[in-house]
Amino acid sequence: MKKIRIDGKTFFADDGEKLSDILIKAGKSTEHLCGGKGICRKCRVFVDGKETLSCQYRIHTDIEVTIPESTEILSVSGAEESGTSTGNTCLALDIGTTTLALAQISCDESRITKVITATNPQRAFGADIMTRIEHCMKNGCSEMTDVLIKKINNMIAQAGFSPAERLYVSGNTTMLHLFFGIDPSGMGTAPYTPVFLESKYEKSGRIKGVKEIISLPSVASFVGADIVAGLGFIGMTDNEKYNLLIDLGTNAEIILFSKEKIICTSAAAGPCFEGANISCGMSATSGAICSYSKGRIETIFSAPAKGICGTGLIDIIAELLSDGEIDKTGFMEKEEIELAENIFVNQSDIRQYQLAKSAVNSAISSLMKSCHIRYEDIDKVYISGGFSDKLNIRNAVNTGLIPKEFEKKCVAINNSSLLGCVKFALENNDLSVFIEKAEYIDLSADKYFADLFIENMMLNAD
Repeated sequence: MKKIRIDGKTFFADDGEKLSDILIKAGKSTEHLCGGKGICRKCRVFVDGKETLSCQYRIHTDIEVTIPESTEILSVSGAEESGTSTGNTCLALDIGTTTLALAQISCDESRITKVITATNPQRAFGADIMTRIEHCMKNGCSEMTDVLIKKINNMIAQAGFSPAERLYVSGNTTMLHLFFGIDPSGMGTAPYTPVFLESKYEKSGRIKGVKEIISLPSVASFVGADIVAGLGFIGMTDNEKYNLLIDLGTNAEIILFSKEKIICTSAAAGPCFEGANISCGMSATSGAICSYSKGRIETIFSAPAKGICGTGLIDIIAELLSDGEIDKTGFMEKEEIELAENIFVNQSDIRQYQLAKSAVNSAISSLMKSCHIRYEDIDKVYISGGFSDKLNIRNAVNTGLIPKEFEKKCVAINNSSLLGCVKFALENNDLSVFIEKAEYIDLSADKYFADLFIENMMLNAD
């Protein structure tokens, strides 16, 4: 056995064991956005004073490990908080791939009293759901379930929430499987079969102070309860127009709906928006460049710039496109373009963004073409997810993430999953109506998507 000293505490490891595995067991895990492949380089630590990747380091001797300071990912719920609560409370939880949002609700007053957010600890196993499913296929799901439940219990304790009758849970289909300790491996390969889609109920023995747990229903393997909750929050239209709800993230979920129809799909945008696979990319934590205009940088919490998060990357590419530093094809003549000290973008970063934005834009267009819906038939475009709070719509349009016809129609609603979960908790609205109406379009079999994906790789230059 080898001794591992971390933050003044001693842990033990077998000879040849991965350092990343020890960090997870010790509750000191770093981000392994690439699933431990050594590609993203986000799990850097110091072993006996020398920098290394924890996912690639094998332990063969006693070592001392120093973990660089990290902060929670910024998450905005969009919820109004009253700050006061009665004894009759329930909780609403959104399990996002990147962040967790937990709301305490006063049932007597029908209002949110407090919301807390935290980084989803499962990021230690990968940034996106497919990477986490791959981990489950090799190792089972117990590790990811355990760290998630532990984190939720810590959030409840730290917030000082009162004992609650019920916890209502929303999230994508994979996150709900992992919450309930159900292996999602069936969604890792075709035909991508989940164990369950329906609402689940259980007596709580795992979440402190909670008597019962109720999850919201999902539509398909990659259209989960999170966007169903968002649709429940917005409600159906009362005219002949259509609306769009786009939940941006590593897996973009999209619903096109009118008072009569609900059509949905999902697009694997990948972890680019989370800072993975970007040379100087990082999560939306302190010091991340979140806004960029004419060389002026805005960072999260106004801290010294450390890297680039998703919204910052969109702004930077829009600016470089406008200035002619890159062309419509995404080509840049320079090897890299410096934005701040030790922070830059290069050709590979531009290509990663093109792949992600094309997936989202093409999914939207495919959905509309499949249903013979024109742009003028769309009334509002609701954008949800961690992106929506800081997303510059003009830059999203100018780089081709969102169709230009939608620029004046976009409405940001932050975390529609949490808000919809709260609404469900208070009103017990019948979401089965949405599930019964919903038609899922599989983009892998869609006749439009492949051609649109190639076409939408181009950057707009309006």
